[in-house]
Amino acid sequence: MNEPNQDERTRIREAMDRLLAGQATVSNGSMTAAALAAEAGVHRMSLYKRHVDLKHEFEERVRKETKQVPETEKRLRETITKLKKTVTDQTEEIKNLRQQLTRLALASAVLTHDPGTPAMPPEPGPIPDNIVPFPPSNT
Repeated sequence: MNEPNQDERTRIREAMDRLLAGQATVSNGSMTAAALAAEAGVHRMSLYKRHVDLKHEFEERVRKETKQVPETEKRLRETITKLKKTVTDQTEEIKNLRQQLTRLALASAVLTHDPGTPAMPPEPGPIPDNIVPFPPSNT
């Protein structure tokens, strides 16, 4: 590993120790990867791309040493909870719509059924002047 990269890793580890000890000097002291990057003086994307192992190490240490859940995990858990509620609501709505569809189909069948109609359709009446009949099919 080259020297600048090793220097970044050292600064990140030192920043981890400061944040976990509650002695932040540069960042706001929150237990996030963004605060870790600010505290270490490295670009946040550097932490996410080149030093992802240190980011995971930090999150694990936050979980173990402070008994806190990392912010990213909190947000993901909240999103999962919201999505589960959405799925439950949509499943209930689909169930209600299917029941309504069945009721409407039955109502339509009852309303269109005329018990007084004969089995054979009635003879066609006179054709109005504005209708041109199709010629009979030869097939």
